[in-house]
Amino acid sequence: MYGEALAAGATTMLRFGCPQTVIDRLDPLVNPGQIPSGHVHQIVGGNGFNATMTTGDVSTTATCTTCEFSEDFSNYWTANLYFKARNGTYKRVQQGSAALQFSDTFSNKIQGGTLVYYVSADPGNVKQPKPGFRMLVGDPLRRTAKNKMQSCYRCYSGPNFGGDVSAPCSDAKLDTEAFPTGVCKGGIRSNILFPTCWDGVNLDSPNHEDHVAYPTTGAANFLSLGGACPSTHPVRIPQIMLEVVWDTTPFNDKSIWPADGSQPFVLSQGDTTGYGQHADYVFGWKDQVLQKALDTAGCMGAKCGTLATQDITTAKTCNVKKAVQENQDGWLTTLPGSDMAQK
Repeated sequence: MYGEALAAGATTMLRFGCPQTVIDRLDPLVNPGQIPSGHVHQIVGGNGFNATMTTGDVSTTATCTTCEFSEDFSNYWTANLYFKARNGTYKRVQQGSAALQFSDTFSNKIQGGTLVYYVSADPGNVKQPKPGFRMLVGDPLRRTAKNKMQSCYRCYSGPNFGGDVSAPCSDAKLDTEAFPTGVCKGGIRSNILFPTCWDGVNLDSPNHEDHVAYPTTGAANFLSLGGACPSTHPVRIPQIMLEVVWDTTPFNDKSIWPADGSQPFVLSQGDTTGYGQHADYVFGWKDQVLQKALDTAGCMGAKCGTLATQDITTAKTCNVKKAVQENQDGWLTTLPGSDMAQK
């Protein structure tokens, strides 16, 4: 979508689709071992995902992945988006097919999942995390602005989920920290950007955030990849960004919106503001495969040197059995987990 706009500042930019591995009410980072957890997530990547994957190398426990790079057994997960109708019922919002392109083309679009980015502006000096590394970005309980654009939404005003090429979370006229307030004729794009500095020692921390940090200079987006890391977190890791295009077009009829005209979308943890957007990451690339890509200047999209890829048909056969059996796609009277204290 906007690779061309970033090419001058991002020497290596892996961009690849990962269909859903499972949609489930699990969160092995925040609620390890808890079945069910407090709210629904969509999970992509390796089939090693489970409620108790709190330590260890997931690249050795997974046997397949939904990601186009077939040696990326990492797991990535985000909250789901729901529409709340005027009558108070909820419906899960599907992902738009234009969000994901296998082989970096528009001829083989898939529906449901996440577009994953790994960006490095300094080949040779950006390190892949170590096996067992994991992190969380965002706070599901936040309901006010943070003003750092570490996550954002873009309202597509035209059809086909796109048309713009500007980098995510970089344009105050296009991007918002909160949900868009009006009808988005082409859907809503969601972007979440992880920190790019690591302490180099700890694979995790009690809050899953303290072992990583954002640069001390520049904004938290692709354009600040050259920003200085704090002395406490001197190891530069790639900028990981998750992107989901939510197909809100079936709900564009404002007659079914809340009677007061307020925006009708809500994240799965019950957040009607959008400020609580969050994502989790568990590193699971095989051996030094990711490092080879980070050290290779000029990699763009879903091809990089000798990195192995797979076709979409194979990728979609990789899945995990649901642990929590509940209605996912019908109209709901309450959000799944709304009877539990959100964490």
